[in-house]
Amino acid sequence: MENTPLISIKDLVLSFGDKKKKTEVLHTISFDVFENEILGIVGESGSGKSVTSLALMGLLPKKQANLSGEILFQGNDLLKYDEKKFRKIRGSAVAMIFQEPMSALNPSLKCGFQVSEILMLHLNINVSEAKKETISLFEKVKLPRPNEIYNSYPHQISGGQMQRVMIAMAIACKPKLLIADEPTTALDVTVQKEIISLLKSIQKETKMAMLFISHDLSLVSEIADRVLVMYKGNIVESATTEEIFKNPQNEYTRALLASRPSLNVRLAELPTITSIADKSFKPREIKATERAKKHKQIYTQSPILEIVNLEKYYFSNVGFFAKTEVVKAVDNVSFSVFEGETLGLVGESGCGKSTLGKTILQLEKATAGSIKYRGKELTTLSKTDIRNLRKEIQIIFQDPFSSLNPRLMIGEALMEPMEVHGLGKNKKERRDRVISLLDRVGLDKTYFYRYPHELSGGQRQRVGIARTVIVEPKLVICDESVSALDISVQAQVLNLLNELKNDYGFTYIFISHDLAVVKYMADQLLVMNKGKIEELGDADEIYENPQTEYSKKLIEAIPKGI
Repeated sequence: MENTPLISIKDLVLSFGDKKKKTEVLHTISFDVFENEILGIVGESGSGKSVTSLALMGLLPKKQANLSGEILFQGNDLLKYDEKKFRKIRGSAVAMIFQEPMSALNPSLKCGFQVSEILMLHLNINVSEAKKETISLFEKVKLPRPNEIYNSYPHQISGGQMQRVMIAMAIACKPKLLIADEPTTALDVTVQKEIISLLKSIQKETKMAMLFISHDLSLVSEIADRVLVMYKGNIVESATTEEIFKNPQNEYTRALLASRPSLNVRLAELPTITSIADKSFKPREIKATERAKKHKQIYTQSPILEIVNLEKYYFSNVGFFAKTEVVKAVDNVSFSVFEGETLGLVGESGCGKSTLGKTILQLEKATAGSIKYRGKELTTLSKTDIRNLRKEIQIIFQDPFSSLNPRLMIGEALMEPMEVHGLGKNKKERRDRVISLLDRVGLDKTYFYRYPHELSGGQRQRVGIARTVIVEPKLVICDESVSALDISVQAQVLNLLNELKNDYGFTYIFISHDLAVVKYMADQLLVMNKGKIEELGDADEIYENPQTEYSKKLIEAIPKGI
């Protein structure tokens, strides 16, 4: 690493709005990035991580964004660049990998062309040369069948493959600085590990500088040389990765590190930034003897849910005379769930875990097999009977924003299922109950009159949980219900789910690709792979001693931190 920084941010201030009303989101921040260095930037949503990267790329809206200070790139102040000048360096000297490849890639253009286009634009080469270079890049980022993916549209490939196409696009012109903004947030632990390993090897080979942005400190520890911790538009701590992890100086950094579920200790409650700051957090470990006593109570009764030889197949015809292709999303699966337990369901994308959840809910019809809820066969129920049963079997969705009606106030959205299921004597009683429940999930009564777009991700997830709880279900399926949340908000929501489970006697099926979170939540663990059950047993025992190679691979891929 040389002493002269490749890029130097000096006293950067960013606000949005006009002269009458301005909201400052970056408060005089300064830092350097050096050649051949990976600098990690961590913090929660709203801390200023992503807007800092957008300022570096010149992608902030010119009319609303007010910037002052300096962004010196190889001695030139980027704040003085107009759009024409930025276009010359964007994608060539400075490149970016965005968080969501599906929204960053053009759905109407083939993957290969989208990369070739950048090469032709910046390197002034012809179509055949660009295609040859693109396929070479696809090989470099370890994409399978590079020729086939060159001719594929984004929707025809997996999330991990789309992210690799984005990386190929970003490194195409050998940039001096690569910005990776939450590049693995929605990916499985195994794909995440592959992407991190790939980025490290590319950086080592090209010696470019990299800004790696994430809310996950454990993940950043696997790739970064140095770390900046941001909080509410300020840099609260800056040090080497080892110093941040082994001896964090700032209280906020310590809270971020503590909020991540531990793989070594099972706590009754996760610490949160608030509980650490006000000194109210008192760690209590759940011992093996306590778990054994609980299991004895749970597993001596009849199961609330019995799945026997369940199958869910999808059929598709490729071409007019072609054979029918069969995708076995759920393939001969059998297990039981007992009242009061949390069954963790894990596996990579495409393993069948979400399809299994939807089939249990009867949102998807089973191809074969049996689903019994409290002895009642669900696969043969009429639509009316299924609708009546919805009250008892509920789901908390991954994305609460898309599952909430944007035109309904939060209070109306919560009263709606009560009306459908005939709960509450009148409108006043329903309203009182909604306000009481909002308070229970950590939202005051003013939220009754707010709309979904006025809430943060964590607040919307609490509303999603409240809407599930309001009808007093017995079995709740949590489908990736905390995967999009910051570490600290995630800790609050997981604590809330466990509190509600104890208060209302819920039984959970907890679906996630985050194995650390599942280990914290689950009593039993079910590992799925290609539609089949790979392993089923006590959660702690599987983590300590996995019996299959697939389970070992999943557990080894979890970011451990230093």
